[in-house]
Amino acid sequence: MTDEVKKLWPELEWIKDEDLREETAKTWALALERSVLTTQDLNTIPFTLLVPGINVTFMAHKRAVVHIAKDAGEAINQFFKDDLPVNMDVLIAGAILADVGKLLEYEMKDGKAVQGNYGKYLRHPFSGVSLAEECGVPPEVCHIIAAHAKEGDLIKRSTEAYIVHHADFMTFLPFKERLVVGSKK
Repeated sequence: MTDEVKKLWPELEWIKDEDLREETAKTWALALERSVLTTQDLNTIPFTLLVPGINVTFMAHKRAVVHIAKDAGEAINQFFKDDLPVNMDVLIAGAILADVGKLLEYEMKDGKAVQGNYGKYLRHPFSGVSLAEECGVPPEVCHIIAAHAKEGDLIKRSTEAYIVHHADFMTFLPFKERLVVGSKK
């Protein structure tokens, strides 16, 4: 695991399975290697291109999603036990990797993040799965990457994928809706 990835993702330490932790970190290292974005960019660019003028950074959003998903998984395990078990390692790895494909989807133009040519053809769920598979990430985690966004509405999601999907959208839609509603006043 590179120091750059460790610094970007201290939450990797929450993954108990050493192999999965390393595969998750390796996926981020590969994405950074292939991306025009730097870790500094990830800490300054907005987390979405779909809401103009948003100030929340890519990493602030991503880390919030991971923390919310972890808390939700722990609560589900506490209250539902064997009736709806959540694999916490799979959940955390999937939450960390959900948007890794954006590193290939985005480009920088005049100091701003924009959807690049690659991203016009392959959205981040697809490129994220490709990167993760190349690094040996298991299918149950790749499923979360594939299913976390709107593309996942067409398939049956695992419990862990539902959690990441909802953690992601509950920290996106209020920004989108608030700005839409606010513009009507």
